[in-house]
Amino acid sequence: MSPRRPVRLRLRLPHVLLTAVLLGALLGAPPAAAAAISPAASPGVPLRVATYNIHAGAGMDNVFDLDRQTSELRSLNADVIGLQEADRHWGPRSEWRDLAGELAERLGMYVYFAPIYSLDPAEPGRPRAEFGVAVLSRYRIVSADNHEITRLSTQDPNPSPAPAPGFGEAVVRVKGRPVHVYVTHLDYRPDPAVRVAQVADTRRIMAEDRGPKILLGDFNAEPGAPELAPLWEELTDADPGAPTFPAQDPVKRIDYVAVSKGAARVRRAWVPESVASDHRAVVADLVLRGR
Repeated sequence: MSPRRPVRLRLRLPHVLLTAVLLGALLGAPPAAAAAISPAASPGVPLRVATYNIHAGAGMDNVFDLDRQTSELRSLNADVIGLQEADRHWGPRSEWRDLAGELAERLGMYVYFAPIYSLDPAEPGRPRAEFGVAVLSRYRIVSADNHEITRLSTQDPNPSPAPAPGFGEAVVRVKGRPVHVYVTHLDYRPDPAVRVAQVADTRRIMAEDRGPKILLGDFNAEPGAPELAPLWEELTDADPGAPTFPAQDPVKRIDYVAVSKGAARVRRAWVPESVASDHRAVVADLVLRGR
């Protein structure tokens, strides 16, 4: 939208109100009825959000190609993006690179990285080997936290469910409004027991915050899964009407954009076709409700 258009609209508002008052008088309506059509609350704020499991930078072909994923993310034109399976100096599969940091720099966005695993480097003096989730944002990130939720470690040969980090939260200021953005990657195993605990942890953490809340992530379960049902008590699923996994000929939707009920309206959501990862992204156009 050009900067001139809002100015013209503001100049025309008095004429609109005058016309409404005159029409009300002619039709016998009281002045209050005519005044009621004026915008009493501030208008909603548009926000495009996306979630994308980047498969450690590799496409459906298992070839590492961050240029390909950069192009895919740029094409989404999203204001806020949640990433899953992001490596930071993890290993040779991603060339020891900081994937979320590089993507943010290439896209001109702020970044918050929340590691699930943070391991000692293989060689002294090298950065820690980390793997986790991230938030990219065109809007400034004013605070962030890496919350613990129940996990069953993939790095422990004999794991048991225990609290571990990797549930990222970033508060971004959108047109002066703080918005809580969470990004998660739920357990992938067929047994839903760990996901049940993770959903309970997620709800508890999100309940501590007020204002608009957006949950982005790979839930590793389809919308009707019983373990996800508690989420839909407080959140609206921005249903894109299409599956997301696997990226080549997808058969199920396990990637989500969800927003707190009453805080935002979902205008539309969609799944772009792409094999730049083994998942497809989910993109949603939201309208944050006026204050």
